[in-house]
Amino acid sequence: MAKQEAKGLPWWQLSLFGAGCTIGTAFFLGSGIAARTSGWLALPVFAAVALATYFVYEALARMTAEHPDKGSFRTYAGEAYGRWAAFGTGWIYWFSELLILGGTLTALGLFSQAWLPAVPLWAFAGGYAVLALLVVVLGSKGINAAENMFAVVKIAAVIGFIGVCAWWLLRGLASPAEAPDSWREAAAPGWGGAWRGLLYGFYAFSGIEVMGFMAAGLRKPEEAPKAGAFMLALIAVLYIGSVALAMLLVPAASMKPDASPLILALDGLGLTALRHALNGVLIVSGFSILVASLYGVSTMLVTLAEGGDAPAWAGRTWGKRKLPAAALLVNAAGMGVSVVLALLLPRSLFEHLATAGGLVLLYVWTIIALSYLKLGRPGAWGRIKAWTAIGLMAAAASGALSEPAGRPGFYASLAIAAAVAGATLVMHRRWSAAAGQQRLREYARARRRSPGGREGGGAV
Repeated sequence: MAKQEAKGLPWWQLSLFGAGCTIGTAFFLGSGIAARTSGWLALPVFAAVALATYFVYEALARMTAEHPDKGSFRTYAGEAYGRWAAFGTGWIYWFSELLILGGTLTALGLFSQAWLPAVPLWAFAGGYAVLALLVVVLGSKGINAAENMFAVVKIAAVIGFIGVCAWWLLRGLASPAEAPDSWREAAAPGWGGAWRGLLYGFYAFSGIEVMGFMAAGLRKPEEAPKAGAFMLALIAVLYIGSVALAMLLVPAASMKPDASPLILALDGLGLTALRHALNGVLIVSGFSILVASLYGVSTMLVTLAEGGDAPAWAGRTWGKRKLPAAALLVNAAGMGVSVVLALLLPRSLFEHLATAGGLVLLYVWTIIALSYLKLGRPGAWGRIKAWTAIGLMAAAASGALSEPAGRPGFYASLAIAAAVAGATLVMHRRWSAAAGQQRLREYARARRRSPGGREGGGAV
């Protein structure tokens, strides 16, 4: 037993891996949309979202501690509500990850345009897509190790940003960009703005569900909640601190959906060298997440195929390393769609992908909370936390509908959910028909073997 435990992950390593999966382009760009939409209320929005995110992760961690399974929330949804729930959850999550892949490609293109503005967004997106495919095909052994390394780099970069901006302000070398009157204007969207900004706050925390897959490999699965609490507390402090300082230096109205508020703040301070250094960190770390996500979503498609929830050809692997070749081709086609959209909608693509991807991911998180309510049978406090998270996620979804810029992504997420629901209904009917036929066959065999049946020697 001790030898088996020694092979598992320590809880702090899971925290580090979770930070690497969470701190990425969803925060570096999405935080600017949240700040522009919510003004100074973006800070309590991030705090509330961090708490709701922990409630969702805690629900998943407790189910993992009770029953570690590599299928994670997909398996638990099936145990709670039946095979149809596992099927639907798997495909909803696959679509959410594909949208997040598209958002990451777009973000990498936007970061790269800061250095080469003449190159069109679609060219950068296509180049990064091809490069990511090559990295996965040529060798994927070091993906997890690279994520841990880049987690440290990203955390250090955000801490460095906070330190530089705080020192600059305390030394009086820079003044807040907004006088008190402007601060009130920045908060002018009021609670309606905070409502609309909730979704982009949740989007910045996307990635915590990946910890659920890794939690099954902990030395002590019961430490999964502690790993998530530590990671989310650290990230919440970094998010709130960096966004607060960025908003002190850049008016909320000047935030852009295609530029990181951290980069805008360093631009305002005239720290060109640091700006370029941070931009380099964003590109390298964003690309590492792109590669890890591409490999992960391809592996998930193989898992769906192996479980009979996707066409058998999607599960075909290639070579000694069992490369998910067919799944990679499917996901490459999905990234190709993002490249075409970058050609058609270069200015607003990230915001649309962030809205759609964030909403579809919230559908998955809602299923996690509902599965916990049924399987975990929590006490009153556990139910309050789960329903609080579900309520905030519902508010985030409806907030996207209230803003014109968020409606295309909202309708796209509904179309994806409807398509998955339709496929789930068709498959559920097939499974029910197959189960009915199996019961009839078993009944017929039992009749033949009974005393009154033919094999029992009774009269015919």
